[in-house]
Amino acid sequence: MKNFINNISNLLATFLLCFVLSSCSSTGVQVADDSPWEPIQFENQVNALDIDFVDNKKGFLVGSNRLIMETNDGGQTWEERSLDISSEENFRLLDIDFKGEEGWLIGQPSLVMHTVDAGKNWTRLSLGNKLPGQPFLVTTVDNDKAELATTAGAIYETVNSGESWEAKVVDASGSGGVRDLRRTTNGDYVSVSSLGNFFSTLDHNSDTWVAHQRASSKRVQSIGFKPEGNLWMLSRGAEIRFNEANNDLESWTKPIIPILNGYNYLDMGWDPNGVIWAGGGNGTLIASNDGGNTWYSDPIASSLPTNYIKILFLNDVSSEQAKGFILGERGYILKWKG
Repeated sequence: MKNFINNISNLLATFLLCFVLSSCSSTGVQVADDSPWEPIQFENQVNALDIDFVDNKKGFLVGSNRLIMETNDGGQTWEERSLDISSEENFRLLDIDFKGEEGWLIGQPSLVMHTVDAGKNWTRLSLGNKLPGQPFLVTTVDNDKAELATTAGAIYETVNSGESWEAKVVDASGSGGVRDLRRTTNGDYVSVSSLGNFFSTLDHNSDTWVAHQRASSKRVQSIGFKPEGNLWMLSRGAEIRFNEANNDLESWTKPIIPILNGYNYLDMGWDPNGVIWAGGGNGTLIASNDGGNTWYSDPIASSLPTNYIKILFLNDVSSEQAKGFILGERGYILKWKG
């Protein structure tokens, strides 16, 4: 009788699990036969946080502990460089952006630097003591013109190479402080609140953030723009969602859970072939070439002892040749072979 009750209990538990999973879209993930990625490991083991290029060959990588590295062969090899800042100041260099030979670099705490000669010389700019939050994202808009976004959701613009900054956002409180923030080429922004309990959007014609409820009870890890402009969302529990209509930010697909290994996804990106890449903890890197219906795991990425925190695909202005990088921790990055 006891065995019979145990069997019934197990059957009910299995039925309940199947019922719960039926509300999600979960697919099996197989390991691909080969990889379009080439691993690169830096001896300093510092975390890379951003990469951008001046032209087809010359580019810069920035990261934690004042890390700045330069490449002159398209990202195949990198050499450490130094910035003219005091040795007592230990900055976390977060973001770098070029348009031609003019570029901007930001870090925390409160660092903004500007170059007009492709990174040969950098000028440090003063932000004053009234800037809400810390620098988070910088965009080179045009000659002498840039936009700076902060961890408080404030957006500032300069049109005179950083001599002065003007606030573009009247009320930054709608962002709730940010853990993730992205910008489109036309100036639209999307951000995730510091606790991951909601996300906010900012239209390029507006000066006020609009807050939106997250798609489920799971806290949001990161959010960004698909190539066609709609949003994607990564949530706790390794959930992936896509916004179904860009005019309805409350409409999301069911959660896609390609693999459950105890690690969350941290970023997504679309390569020039339309393949979706999602990276996360413990060497997790998966891809889909059918819009997210089925997924496969990358064999090289999964063999490396790192967490993948940022996925970048860059189009060089001079050659229109796409470049791709996935930034990992402990000195690892992946370079896209195409």
